[in-house]
Amino acid sequence: MNRILAALLLALLTGCSLLPEQVDETKGWSAAKLYSAAKAELQDDSYSKAVELFEKLEARYPYGPYAQQAQLEVAYAYYRDSEPVSAIAACDRFIKLHPNHEHVDYAYYLKGLANFIEDQSLFASLGDQDMSERDPRAAREAFETFKELVTRYPTSKYAPDATARMKYLVNALASHEVHVARYYHKRGAYVAAVNRTKYVLEHYPQAPALEEALYLMAQSYQAMNLNDLSKDTLRVLQQNFPNSTYLTGQANREEKAWWKFW
Repeated sequence: MNRILAALLLALLTGCSLLPEQVDETKGWSAAKLYSAAKAELQDDSYSKAVELFEKLEARYPYGPYAQQAQLEVAYAYYRDSEPVSAIAACDRFIKLHPNHEHVDYAYYLKGLANFIEDQSLFASLGDQDMSERDPRAAREAFETFKELVTRYPTSKYAPDATARMKYLVNALASHEVHVARYYHKRGAYVAAVNRTKYVLEHYPQAPALEEALYLMAQSYQAMNLNDLSKDTLRVLQQNFPNSTYLTGQANREEKAWWKFW
């Protein structure tokens, strides 16, 4: 039996030695040629192949402008390939290795974009699932990254778009908190609802969602028989949103009577 096994093993090893060796066609390529080939793959939407070539470039030619640019291109390839986690990691690596690079502002911008596209799944359909179970971490990180870009590099060509996305993210994050507050209020968790609306007041005072946050806060206080706090909240709502439909009852007629005591 041992002889048979030995013979089989020898045959397998012999067979393996007869297999053709895989030839790396990029062997001996210059940094410029590798970079050009990788860019071509990137333009053809062959992102995995582009990443492979850029990584070969950096491994073979770790010093010089091509290697640095390859690190940025890898991040972009991951971003285009809808792999935000890998894109963010690549951006962080570039920022850490080259904090004074002339294109480091782009690394911040790309990192923000990668987090931004990750949060789209969070805010694309707010009403489709329990909002209290959603995690806006990516949106917050996108906001902080864009904020860092705008603060560090206010004249960057990416700053205007980053600023616009920050405004969107503020509104989206505030809306998320209001959705969660509404969820808690409907289930009688009034303290939790108030805490969520307070968070909106403290962190997103300019967001449009502030109007509903104040309304929900007043409702929650009223439900807890904290009438003075409810009245105060309604006054703030009226001062900031004098034409609010929450005050006139146009959007919520079924709940109009509860605040008439004010």
